[in-house]
Amino acid sequence: MKYFIPLVFTVLASNFAFAQPDALLTFRPDGNPVITHKYTADPAPLVVGDTLWIFTGEDAAGEQNRYIMHNWCAFSTTDMITFTEHPIPLRGSDFPWSSRQAYAAHVAERNGKFYFYVSTNNTGIGVAVADKPEGPYTDALGKPLLTNRDCFASRHSWACIDPAIFIDEDNTPWLFWGNRECYYVKLKDNMIEIDGEVKQIMFDGFVFEEAPWIHKHNGNYYLTYATGFPEKVAYAMSKSIEGPWEYKGILCEIAGNSNTNHPSTVQFKGEWYYIYHNGGIQRDGTSHSRAICIDRLYHNPDGTLKRVVMTSESIFGEKE
Repeated sequence: MKYFIPLVFTVLASNFAFAQPDALLTFRPDGNPVITHKYTADPAPLVVGDTLWIFTGEDAAGEQNRYIMHNWCAFSTTDMITFTEHPIPLRGSDFPWSSRQAYAAHVAERNGKFYFYVSTNNTGIGVAVADKPEGPYTDALGKPLLTNRDCFASRHSWACIDPAIFIDEDNTPWLFWGNRECYYVKLKDNMIEIDGEVKQIMFDGFVFEEAPWIHKHNGNYYLTYATGFPEKVAYAMSKSIEGPWEYKGILCEIAGNSNTNHPSTVQFKGEWYYIYHNGGIQRDGTSHSRAICIDRLYHNPDGTLKRVVMTSESIFGEKE
């Protein structure tokens, strides 16, 4: 039997360019992009106790002109100053039924376990489960949870991507996803079966590309999503998780050097953050070699969202 002993590397600048895929890495970003020693995309934050976890996909090395994504990554922080990279928690090849591509994913905690919802491009949305946020994760079903057949209004092969899990205050889990058309469904208590019919989100002004994300604040539900191409990020509001939704406008402009964006929002230790990706790693960042960024999110007194200002400094200049 072979035993793995993780190594720990500590660096003090965000331009550290070396990392072992099965090693722990501790680093202090000094601006956006936050992660620069590898190419990361599609962030999905999760707060567990006093720790913020950020799960991402990993793009292949720089200057790519197509999506090459084989695994997901896990990062954590307790203070938004020092971040730790953990060993790879899950790979596309961990789902033998799939195309083995590691597109956007989202992790949720429920009943003492962690559920990793993944998109595998044209083979559907799968789910893996673990006892700890860092894993290891295993395929919970041995088959996809959702496929293109569930995307009843779609006619293209990559419709069943970009899962976003939201557990409401009444403890009901909901799953949102889609490309070009946006879908949602309630999940059963076990988190690995759907509960009821798949429904489509539609409302005036809704030009949906992909990457839905749900958060709730002061009784309002917020649906943020990528719109158009190249993608801006827009948002809508509702008093109910099932709508009706009201379009509220653009939240974030086109991200630098990237045709795509993938918005996520999270409240951590009393502050709201907007976590996304761009192609901003110099000099080799592209639309297919992307990078995670963090900026502030503000709720206006009337409940609407203040437009996000993407910065090079990120939040780190505030920590001085």
